[in-house]
Amino acid sequence: MNTIPVTILTGFLGSGKTTLLKRILGESHGMKIAVIENEFGEENIDNEILIQDSNEQIVQMSNGCICCTIRGDLVNALEDLGARRSRGEFDFDRVVIETTGLANPGPVAQTFFMDEGVSSKFLLDAVITLVDAKHGNHQLDEHEVVQRQVAFADRLFLTKTDLVDADELAALKARLVQMNPRAPQVNVDFGNADIKQIFDLRGFNLNTKLEIDPDFLKADEHDHDHSHDHDHEHGHDHAHCDHDHGHCDHGHEHGHHHHHAHHDDKIKSFVFRSDRPFDARKLEDFLGGVLQIYGEQLLRYKGVIYMKGVDRKVVFQGVHQMMGSDLASRWLPAEKKNSKMVFIGVDLPRDLILDGLERCLV
Repeated sequence: MNTIPVTILTGFLGSGKTTLLKRILGESHGMKIAVIENEFGEENIDNEILIQDSNEQIVQMSNGCICCTIRGDLVNALEDLGARRSRGEFDFDRVVIETTGLANPGPVAQTFFMDEGVSSKFLLDAVITLVDAKHGNHQLDEHEVVQRQVAFADRLFLTKTDLVDADELAALKARLVQMNPRAPQVNVDFGNADIKQIFDLRGFNLNTKLEIDPDFLKADEHDHDHSHDHDHEHGHDHAHCDHDHGHCDHGHEHGHHHHHAHHDDKIKSFVFRSDRPFDARKLEDFLGGVLQIYGEQLLRYKGVIYMKGVDRKVVFQGVHQMMGSDLASRWLPAEKKNSKMVFIGVDLPRDLILDGLERCLV
């Protein structure tokens, strides 16, 4: 049986998750979607789009989708849905989990790696985080859980952008890039997101292209005074970028955009890039040690690695201490071999990790 793709929808209270969900469920896209509302969403899916028996935990929707509100264990809810699908009671081809606005999406994502019963039936496709453009900066300042929601994202949806001016929006986008340079940002108003922007993003697939915002790398080089010359531009919409240029040996620590230099976010990201190959044994030992010591602080990390003596790209990614790696496509003759790795975490020892990686190079 093919595994069922799962999308985690997260974002702080009032960021627009329910509006987006209603739009997904109300649209005639031909998909059969099961929705799990994890614990107490700030607003349950509206009755107007449900055919509901109030005593039933799982309800069938008018367009063939199903909805399940869980107060307890996510694993049990998923296994129950999977079993009922196998018995032919429900027919669905994907799952959306809406987390409560106060939830850290990390443990939800980990469920798909830790539990064999779940991972045999379900495949985590992506975490989508909604950020309220009007209140986002304030929420990021006040609540670390909002920073975590941003850090885990494979894609960031900015809502209520019509309520802020261009400078405010650019400042927020710049700040989000510093936290998570691998998540494209998309403006979404009134739940108006293209279905293609939501599903089949393959954010947890090892072999998807590692995208790192190129302006992030330029800003970094400028900040660390490397000897490379780069244009220095900021404040773009980062949803569509060419990610195959720019060289940068270090990530960054502090705000490079004057807009948000005063934000000292606990959650930051940094990037390691090198054209030199890694020594496989050294790298494995070093990353193993990093995960052992800093696993709880590491939220998301992903990389494409140029390994000595290996004619394929080596890819890895992980959540906390759980890391997967695999061989990907061959290096093409015309392709410049290099490694790109991005780490997102809470108070990570950036320089220690970057220097350690440098020492693992051949």
